[in-house]
Amino acid sequence: MKIDIYSDNDSLIASLKKGDEKAYAYLMDTHYQKLCVYANSLIRNLFAAEDIVQNVFVRLWEQRIKLKSHQSLKSFLYKSVYNEFIDQYRKNQSLSTLEKSYFDALNAVVLDDDTETFERVMSVINREIQNLPPKCKEVFILSKKEGLTNAEIADYLKVTVKAVEAQITKAFSLLSASLEEKGRTILFLLFGHGKL
Repeated sequence: MKIDIYSDNDSLIASLKKGDEKAYAYLMDTHYQKLCVYANSLIRNLFAAEDIVQNVFVRLWEQRIKLKSHQSLKSFLYKSVYNEFIDQYRKNQSLSTLEKSYFDALNAVVLDDDTETFERVMSVINREIQNLPPKCKEVFILSKKEGLTNAEIADYLKVTVKAVEAQITKAFSLLSASLEEKGRTILFLLFGHGKL
């Protein structure tokens, strides 16, 4: 069986339901890395993100007979990652209404558009973060990607909390100016609710 037969969604589902391990490997090769990026955008922890994606793939294989013909496997995988994240989040801490709204909004942005759009915009956002002035980039990454509080960053960099706040404000301003509307929406959904 040629690999390119798996590029057709319905054929891939039929192969998976028959227990075709090559189809499963193709599915993982095609989506695993992108799903990890998406999971990491939710949980902000690469190892936890990989665990979520692995759980989703294991469950898909175990329950492959339940797959429906004509359903989009890509959308199914992204929704499954989101649901797995929410389940894990609830186990670890109570989900406030505000947090639930935030995660639902992020999920809607990803799923209402095609996932390629989300991935392309994420790539642009990450590139623009790398293009920030050095000090500005350092503070933004420590705050929004590493999850440090402003006080922790100030202590680490031996600057005032006000200086940290100023750099974060500057980063958002520069990023907003360089991104299109969808990029700004995703930027604020991902990084706009950081700890103070």
